[in-house]
Amino acid sequence: MEFSEVVRERYSCKSYESRQIEQEKLDQILEAGRLAPTAKNLQEQHIYVIQSEEGLAKIDKLTRCRYGAPTVLLVAFDKNNVFTYPGGKRDSGIEDAAIVATHLMLAAKDAGVESCWLNLFDPEEAAKEFGLPEQEEVLMLLDLGYPTEDAGPLPNHSNRKELSETVSYL
Repeated sequence: MEFSEVVRERYSCKSYESRQIEQEKLDQILEAGRLAPTAKNLQEQHIYVIQSEEGLAKIDKLTRCRYGAPTVLLVAFDKNNVFTYPGGKRDSGIEDAAIVATHLMLAAKDAGVESCWLNLFDPEEAAKEFGLPEQEEVLMLLDLGYPTEDAGPLPNHSNRKELSETVSYL
């Protein structure tokens, strides 16, 4: 799939078949996350693959937005291994993990797998529920799977502002 097609056709899937993603495709998706750029190449991300009944039940306890996905990726980062920007008010943790998550989503679409970025949950509760190390902060959950026959983008999916409304040349 051409990159322009991937970014144009990717949508937030809200209805998944129960069939599992082939390991080869999942590995391809995870590899895209591994290759994502991070500040100073610190690679502070940690991706947890959740596919077990027990793990998915925990996800369902955290959010109503799993939509039946057979795989959920929990994207976290080591907050003790981040680059602090000049001025000391921001660090690279959230943005690096977001870049990793974006790579995961786009790689999923390229592999014929749909996804949905979830943020309707309490990250601290997720970390506690899965017993993550104290230094890890959860950024997001990513549903992954094959869409049901009736799944598709929301009606407003293709509505985009004109480039002139979102870009300024300085």
